Amino acid sequence: MLASVYAPKDFKRLRASGDLVARCFDFITPHIRAGISTGEIDRLVAQFLKENNARSSDLGYQGYPKNICTSVNDVIVHGIPSDDCILKDGDIVNVDLTAEYKGFHGDASRMFMIGNVTPNARKLVQVCQDALNAAISICAPGVPLSEIGKTIEAVVTPHGFSISRDFVGHGIGKVMHDDPQIYHFYDKRWDKVKMVPGLVFTIEPMINTGSAECKIDPDGWTARTVDGGLSAQWEHTIGITEDGAIIFTEKMMQ
Repeated sequence: MLASVYAPKDFKRLRASGDLVARCFDFITPHIRAGISTGEIDRLVAQFLKENNARSSDLGYQGYPKNICTSVNDVIVHGIPSDDCILKDGDIVNVDLTAEYKGFHGDASRMFMIGNVTPNARKLVQVCQDALNAAISICAPGVPLSEIGKTIEAVVTPHGFSISRDFVGHGIGKVMHDDPQIYHFYDKRWDKVKMVPGLVFTIEPMINTGSAECKIDPDGWTARTVDGGLSAQWEHTIGITEDGAIIFTEKMMQ
């Protein structure tokens, strides 16, 4: 039996938590420009969550000190917001935001391009988003979990970018991280594990301009590319329905 399988009534709650995450992104997006610190972005998220009776799932998780992750340029994942990290023209930054609302978690990340971004950086960001969207499009009951990684590879590899193998998507719902693990590259071990209605998980490909390998900063969290190449990530939380999939971390239509 797969973990992270939920009932239809739970999907309504997951949709509400995902909608809150999407609205939080809408709230912070106008502020993410050259001159703002990643520490200030973190405080804006904390403000929004508090005003909407939600909390950061990240804050305090295994000792993590902030509300979100902000991964700039060569940081693959888990960058810690800081007042000393000021966004500047040409930067790319991923904001990874997980919130708990009424007992359910929603997890998403978006890329932001600051000012005059190089064509290769812009291409990296777009290819990563295309890979996420392609992976979501194949999700449905009976589809092997390995098809997610296979689909992402088919989008990313022709462009010469690499896919990080050190970090994965995950089951989510009443807890932030649960089984199954979601690989963003093909692994035949997942051929026999099929998606079922009610399964809830994240897809969050991380792709790099150079090496797929990472190194961890002394803070124990920040993961960077070993060669200083740029990295991009996009993420959604999705749920498998009877005939396809629903993206929870999109804004609900009013």
